[in-house]
Amino acid sequence: MDGKVTMRRLAVLAIPVVFLWASATGDPPGFAIWTASDLRAHRVQLQQRMGANKTASETLADYGHYRTMLAHREVSGGAESHEKTADLFVVEEGEATLVVGGEIVDRKTTAPGEVRGTDIRGGEQHPLGAGDMVHIPAGVPHQVLLEPGHGITYLVVKVEGR
Repeated sequence: MDGKVTMRRLAVLAIPVVFLWASATGDPPGFAIWTASDLRAHRVQLQQRMGANKTASETLADYGHYRTMLAHREVSGGAESHEKTADLFVVEEGEATLVVGGEIVDRKTTAPGEVRGTDIRGGEQHPLGAGDMVHIPAGVPHQVLLEPGHGITYLVVKVEGR
């Protein structure tokens, strides 16, 4: 009987050690995964949080020199350019036209290194749809245009230049 009791005690003591070992060998710090269902849930929340401007976005994670965001809009956006930040868009749902290049009309500096305006003159238009991915280098004017009654949801990765 003593042998069985000792084995049980060892087994009970071993459980926390195994748990600690499993925790120590888990995902590395900073690792994150957003499943398709997670992103759908975020999209629904964004649509519910839209204000009068018919746009909403949320930062999913901020890693210092880059951050991930999810954005939803149901109206065209203004023109913008980021001096030191590149944008990577992945369209989750919907369709839009992306205008890149050219000159920002009525440009105003809204924050250090950030310029916004009403429109883009002379840019190139590119259709966007679900599954499309776009890289916009730092300093390039860009604008998302929507047809009335349409919407778009897209993942954004903002990468700060070094």
